[in-house]
Order: sequence, then C-alpha cells, then structure tokens
Amino acid sequence: MNRSTRHGGIFDTEKIRFEIQDLEMESSHPDFWKDREKAEQTLTRLKRLKQKIEPWEKLLASMEELKELCEIAKAEKETSLEEDIRKALQENRKEYERLRTLELLSDELDIASSFLTIHSGAGGTEACDWANMLLRMYTRWAERKGYKIEMLDLLESEGGVKSVTLQVVGEYAYGYLKGETGIHRLVRISPFDANARRHTSFASVYASPVLEDEIEVEIRPEDIRVDTYRASGAGGQYVNKTDSAVRITHFPTGIVVQCQNERSQLKNRATAMKILKSRLYEYYKAEKEKERAEKAMEKKDISWGNQIRSYVFHPYTLVKDHRTKYEVSNVQAVMDGDIDDFIEAYLHSAWKEANKVT
Repeated sequence: MNRSTRHGGIFDTEKIRFEIQDLEMESSHPDFWKDREKAEQTLTRLKRLKQKIEPWEKLLASMEELKELCEIAKAEKETSLEEDIRKALQENRKEYERLRTLELLSDELDIASSFLTIHSGAGGTEACDWANMLLRMYTRWAERKGYKIEMLDLLESEGGVKSVTLQVVGEYAYGYLKGETGIHRLVRISPFDANARRHTSFASVYASPVLEDEIEVEIRPEDIRVDTYRASGAGGQYVNKTDSAVRITHFPTGIVVQCQNERSQLKNRATAMKILKSRLYEYYKAEKEKERAEKAMEKKDISWGNQIRSYVFHPYTLVKDHRTKYEVSNVQAVMDGDIDDFIEAYLHSAWKEANKVT
C-alpha cells in the first residue's frame, strides 16, 4: 500500500477520502433507508472516517494560519505576538501527539468499550491491597479520559480486593487498555508488616473488548456451566448484595466469568455472557496469533501472562514497563492514573513491530 507520510505514515489519507466520497454517494441514494440496519452501519462507518481525517485537516489549517502569522510578525517586527504564537504551537503539538496516538488504534475492535478484570496474586492481604491500588489507578485514568465506569463484579477481601471486573465505556477504551493485559508487580515496604520488611506482590490485569451483536462467537450450551450464588463481599457502594449473582464456567478453555452488579439474575447472566463472549474472542485471537508465530518460528518477548510492569516504592521509586523499557520515577502520579505515557509507548512499540519499522 502506498501510504501517505503527510500524517506520520500511519494511514492513507487519499484512500480515506475516496471511501468517504463513496459512502456519501451511497447514503444519498433514494433506496438507502430500505435496509435500515445496513444504512446505520454505513453512517457509522462514514462518521468514523470523518472523525479520523477531519481533526488532522483542522490541525494542518491551524499550522498554516500560524505560519502566516509568524511571517507577518517577522515582517512587521511585531514581538508582542511571540507569546501567543508559542502557546498556539504548544497546543498544536499536544493535539498532534493525541491524534498520532489515536491513529495507532487501527485494529477493528480498538474503538470498542472494554471489560477490565483485576485479580490479586498470592500473598493474602498484601496482594489484595495491590489489586485495590490498581483498581484505583485505572478508575482515575478512566475518569481523566471522560469514560464511564460500571462495576460488574467485585470480590472484596480483608485489606483490599480479591478480584474485580469493570466495564469502561467510551470510544477507544479497549484500544488504550489492551496493552495493560499481563502481570503487574509491586515492590514496597508493606504497611501490613509490623517489622517493616520489603514485600513483592503481584496482580493480573486482563482487558477484552465489548463486542457488538453482529460479531459472532460460538458458545455451545454443553460447553458451559452456569452457577448462581449470593453476592459476597465486605459491603460498600459498588455491589448489590443479593442472591442473584451469576458465574459461568467455559469448560474447553477454563475461562470463568461472573457478574453480580444487578438485582436481576437474568440481567447478571446476560452481562456474564457478554463478558465470556469477549474473553473467548480474545482467547481465540491469541491462539491464532500464537500459531502464526510458531509457524514463522519467531520468538516473542511479550506473551499472555508475562510480567509487563514493575512498580517500585522502595528502596527507590520507579515504574518500568519491561516490554518498551519506558520508565518514570514519579510513582505517585502513576498510581493517581497518569499512565498515558506507558500506554502510548506500548502502542508505538506494537505498531513498529507490526509494520517492521526499525
């Protein structure tokens, strides 16, 4: 494909413009609304394509205006405009970085909302507290992004959270969060240790897309077991403590999902099935990628379940991603949800690997 380098070489602007023209012509046809479902899909596609290219065109126009303003200021030796020009350039650079990162989210389901599950590892209270810290981190991050958060399942434990499943609702939530899947490691002086010894704790994070109804994932009735039980936990604002909780076990893969946020058992079952469908989609996708990698005899540094990031509170402060080698020393900012740089570093790294960029 002949890719345009005008926007960083990430997408083909001319191809997008031609597709927009085709879709606009299709939507103007007299019989367009005879198939309502197809028409809505067409309009959704048209909207997304315009959202893809119009912000770049707006940014280019802004840069052209700034260029003209600079030339005028230089010709007239007008120094009073210098500060305004500098601020505008900073804003444009920030918008460029945002759009460039967004263009890395080109997979079919990157635009989807996301399920996010956190499980504490071995270690009792210390590990449960770490899972709770990660829950807070991702919640703060989602709030910064303007995403809506729905608590679908919460198993509390003394000192923190044993496991929790969230639905992060908003465009590109899955695209941003997919790189967070893996093992997260904490090193600190434990507040639960009377001898103030250093402890290492682990928690697993798993992100999967919220699938649209038209995406089919086969789930045979004989392959699952559905259990109902009373919602458990230490109480709190998140979960209704009723006997309507649902747990679904998928025998072929061993995947277990559960939901207890609704009072209705039927609603919890429907949500649990959506989560299972999402998890199975990711599972089968990962299996296919694994098969392709084995056939190509490639060695991958990143695989499901590997430790991806360390958060060190003692004897020094450092958060380091072991895949991209990106690191920062401000641990507290990260725990307050400032993880965009880690997400962007992963997306850039994954894009380069996929496109064989050296």
